[in-house]
Amino acid sequence: MSSCHLGPNLPTWLQTQTSLWYLYISNSGIIGVAPTWLWKWASHINGLIDLSNNQISGNLSGVWLNNTSIHLNSNCFTGLLPALSSNVIVLNMANNSISGPISQFLCQKLNRTSKLETLDLSNNDLSGELPQCWKSWPSSSHLNLGNNNLSGKITNSIRSLISLTTLHLRNNGFSRSIPSSFRNCSSLGLLDLILDLADNELSGFIPKCLNNLSLMAAIKTPHGLFTDLQYSSYEMESLMLMTVGRELEYKGILKYVGMIDLSSNNLSGSIATELSQLAGLRFLNLSRNHLRGLMLEKIGRMTSLLSLDLSMNHLLGEISQSLVDLTFLNHLNLSYNQLWGRIPLSTQLQTFDAFNYIGNAQLCGAPLTKNCTTDDESQSMDAIEENEGFEMPWFYISSMGLGFIVCFWGVCGALIFKKNWRYAYFQFVYYMRDWVYVVVATRLNWFHDNLRSL
Repeated sequence: MSSCHLGPNLPTWLQTQTSLWYLYISNSGIIGVAPTWLWKWASHINGLIDLSNNQISGNLSGVWLNNTSIHLNSNCFTGLLPALSSNVIVLNMANNSISGPISQFLCQKLNRTSKLETLDLSNNDLSGELPQCWKSWPSSSHLNLGNNNLSGKITNSIRSLISLTTLHLRNNGFSRSIPSSFRNCSSLGLLDLILDLADNELSGFIPKCLNNLSLMAAIKTPHGLFTDLQYSSYEMESLMLMTVGRELEYKGILKYVGMIDLSSNNLSGSIATELSQLAGLRFLNLSRNHLRGLMLEKIGRMTSLLSLDLSMNHLLGEISQSLVDLTFLNHLNLSYNQLWGRIPLSTQLQTFDAFNYIGNAQLCGAPLTKNCTTDDESQSMDAIEENEGFEMPWFYISSMGLGFIVCFWGVCGALIFKKNWRYAYFQFVYYMRDWVYVVVATRLNWFHDNLRSL
């Protein structure tokens, strides 16, 4: 009954339904305080209950929830977080007005080990420090506490979440350094999709061992993306992410998102060179910190990058020449650093707006209006003229034709007679097809967002 207009009140005939496994009345125009009978009645539904995207209000203090999958997000609920049964696998209460200390919820006593895999409490008014109770939630894989009023340090005990694949702590008041459990990274090897610690007050250095996040270091293929990990039954089909300089909603392609966002903190030191080993990372945002030193020299190894933001730091030196190897890059911001020299020539770097390079007084070359030295320009023109004037002898042309024929039948013959080679080849073709889909989907999101802003 999702998106059917059932409101403004919750239908009373629901009380007569005693054998329901699922209640799905999201976005149904329901307004007002939840009736007193609702929670006791709902506790008998073993499966999913989805009341999201309505305007249901009421105080949830003292409420006990027993359903396998609970979606109360985008309503007007208040009070403390409800108590949970150990049977709950998914709890989504984002975009409400829930308040109180987070510790009271995380440290609640359960009758047996919790099965909770997905917990989304973002965009509420939760407060206090993170407690040392993570061992009570051993199955948690998706954790979103972003946009609350949490404070203190990120506790080391978060390493107890050995199944964690996405972590959102954006826009809170966390301070001090990134915890040692992140610096060691030994217990966070499964962190695969998202690490979002942006908009806090974290200090210290970027951990040098982030390359130990092995699943971000690997280029993901569609075949192996979900076979290596046992993802929860809640697939997070839609999520708002700050990825290409603006907040965008990602639908249906979250399994291709690999993101590290440490922006808007007080991090210092140089950018850990180990980051360049994360070949599967697609979004990297280190902007608005106090990072110093050179750009990553081998950043071109991060071949999956779609978005890179290093703006508003104190980086110096020339822009790494290997940046031209990031052929899928569609968002780049290097503004307000201390970079100098010529912007490397490529088919992409000159297509970005000059705004993405401003604030670097010694940078020159397109797309900036500041020209580089005459000597550099003449050398570049000489190289172009040499290439244009080069004529290939017929001997080499005929050799290339013969080589093409030999190589063509060599490859095709191997594919015909070698089954495992043929399987690997078509798996690669499917991977490239999905790569193109991700890039096109991201471009369309950017294009539609620009159209709306006109």
